[in-house]
Amino acid sequence: MDQTPHLTVRVEGMTCATCAGRVEKALTRLPGVGASVNLATETADVTLPAGLEASALDTAVAEAGYALGHDRRDFAITGMTCATCAGRVERALTAVPGVLGVGVNLATHRAEVTGLDLHPAALIGAVRDAGYDATLLTGEAEQARALETAEARRDRREALTVLLSALLTLPLLAPMAGLPLSPWVALGLATLVQFGIGGRFYLAGFRAVRAGTGNMDLLVALGTSAAFGLSLGRLLAGTSAAGTYFEAASVVITLVLTGRWLEARARRATGGAIRALMALRPETARIERDAEVLDLPIAAVATGDILRVLPGERIPADGTLISGAGTVDESLMTGESRPVAKAPGDALIGGSVNGPAMLRLRVTAVGAASTLARIIALVAHAQAAKAPVQRVVDQVAAWFVPAVLAAAAVAFLGWAAAGMAAHGLLAAVSVLVIACPCALGLATPTALIAGTGAAARAGILIRDAAALEQAHRVRVVVFDKTGTLTEGRPSVTEILPARGIEPAALLALAAAAQSGSEHPLARAVLARAAGQPRPELTAFTAIAGSGLRAEVAGQPLVIGTPALLAEAGVPPAMEAEAAALEAQGRTVMRIAALDPPRLLGLIAVADALRPGAAAAVARLRASGLRTVLLTGDNTPTARAVGDALGMDEIHAEVLPGEKAAEVARLRTLGTVAMVGDGVNDAPALAAADIGIAIGGGSEAAMAASGITLMRADPALVADALAISRATWNKIRQNLFWAFFYNVVGIPLAALGWLNPMLAGAAMAFSSVSVVSNALLLRRWRPDA
Repeated sequence: MDQTPHLTVRVEGMTCATCAGRVEKALTRLPGVGASVNLATETADVTLPAGLEASALDTAVAEAGYALGHDRRDFAITGMTCATCAGRVERALTAVPGVLGVGVNLATHRAEVTGLDLHPAALIGAVRDAGYDATLLTGEAEQARALETAEARRDRREALTVLLSALLTLPLLAPMAGLPLSPWVALGLATLVQFGIGGRFYLAGFRAVRAGTGNMDLLVALGTSAAFGLSLGRLLAGTSAAGTYFEAASVVITLVLTGRWLEARARRATGGAIRALMALRPETARIERDAEVLDLPIAAVATGDILRVLPGERIPADGTLISGAGTVDESLMTGESRPVAKAPGDALIGGSVNGPAMLRLRVTAVGAASTLARIIALVAHAQAAKAPVQRVVDQVAAWFVPAVLAAAAVAFLGWAAAGMAAHGLLAAVSVLVIACPCALGLATPTALIAGTGAAARAGILIRDAAALEQAHRVRVVVFDKTGTLTEGRPSVTEILPARGIEPAALLALAAAAQSGSEHPLARAVLARAAGQPRPELTAFTAIAGSGLRAEVAGQPLVIGTPALLAEAGVPPAMEAEAAALEAQGRTVMRIAALDPPRLLGLIAVADALRPGAAAAVARLRASGLRTVLLTGDNTPTARAVGDALGMDEIHAEVLPGEKAAEVARLRTLGTVAMVGDGVNDAPALAAADIGIAIGGGSEAAMAASGITLMRADPALVADALAISRATWNKIRQNLFWAFFYNVVGIPLAALGWLNPMLAGAAMAFSSVSVVSNALLLRRWRPDA
């Protein structure tokens, strides 16, 4: 039977038979690969030989100028107890043909898989073969239900198990209080705990051994079995109850289970942000159809539908307000604590809470395209990602269990050589029990989940762990001006015509020339000229970063910078007036005719600074960061704005294509964060060490950024850097204590200074303490 993997993958970018041929040739050049490309279905059937990774297909097709479509599957994983388990699940999923990347998170018990032609059944089968189980998560609602139901059921079951184990173990401690206990009763109780309640450790340990590795369950099973076996042997040999260690084995099992239960509850609390977001969307919506208002399931809502939202209800979907005016609570979406005023034409975010008025809205986005769904996906991806330091921890965890087994063997043999074999056995048991790969595995992901969750509640979305790592190192913060530090809604403040030109005529020409532009300055002129007649625009050409050329009613015009006018042959004029306006922070548009070349006048536009922009810059400077203003505006205007904000550096008249190069130069001063909102900021955001897209910005800006601020408040920049530093500090603290605990605890156990019960208690405390330390991040609040 042929076991060679076959993949059917999507191919993006093919437009003709020649394209299909190029893709096929690129694939078949790889050793052992067979490929057949179908242009009609835009797919390729590929035979993948053993030993060749799917990433080779990706690279070959990319080099040919095309792209393979990637699938993504999310799974809930059950049965993982330590970092070794997570590593084994990750290796099992990576080995499935077509898989490109796997992220397994011990803290959330989730796996995120990306690849080519992924089949959930094959991935679930690989996880089960590794000794665990997986459930496919297919949507926002299902993920919420699966997480809530599974975690609640598991929590109840574990609580009952811990209680039962404690009830069975307590009588075993009676001799310590001077109370008599038959050794045979002790055997019966210990057997129930060891093999009934503790049977899970044997099953999980057996699966680990079968897979050629080890885990924490194996260590617990070996340690408690040794204590139980020694006690049983002594009992059968006629030793009194005082010479047995049944209570040690049972107490260790009870403490381990208690620690896991407390750890799971604390770990669940770290992921509260995603559950809170998932709970925001209502189950039903009021939809206007055929002159009726129907209460229908949320799944029935489609783009273009008209919805009614009553006072106090959650808004079911993203939309545009078409009637009604009031306030909306967007606090859980953007972190804005005050209600936001809404008027017809304003955007509404699904999941926010309506205020006192009835609203009617037209739906603009549903399902995965909605703001809420994208926020959930972004937060979930960030929490599933691995911090770079975690990869080092994973390498340590892979060798951890063999190293602990070796340490236990050395401890036993050392004491046995000294003629104290029984003492050596207890020391070996203590070594096995105290070792805790769980603390290592949980140190990074729990802090990451708690930190990104706290950030999300404040309206700060951190894309992944790499962005978090870069953010805490930032030394230079670069700001775009328009729409970032300013409101992004400029308005005309002065109209200064040249001699012989009427102000209304100048405004009409400028408005006509700019009626083909989407630039904020053009919108300001058009708003000022609204309702006034203007001549016809017959030709229009935008010149990025400089202005425009146009033909209005047969008259050629140029509007823009002095350099653009000089290039067009327009002699300079009204320079003193322009300089005076620019010194006040105005942006001055020069309007000139070309036949003959002459200046027609000036129109000044001002864009008000955002409230709190100066305080936000001052806060960054107070924390030791260098602030830079990077704008395409003219130098006098940029200088006026920069001085008003207290910027350390001001770079003006920088064209969009030059912003990325300027950011690259600034990186020589240290790690650079670029803050912007527009399409023309996307290259600079991508060129920075960390891009920060400010709320209300373009999709391109957000896609190029590692951090997205859900509301347009510059003060959130400092908060984003603050939560990044706080989270990174927690990661370092957790890793230090996890390593310190094992490095100190194992030698003490080997030397016989810790009995198995103390070792078990210490092991349980270590994991709980790591998770509890991460939970302190939930107290973080933004200064903004």
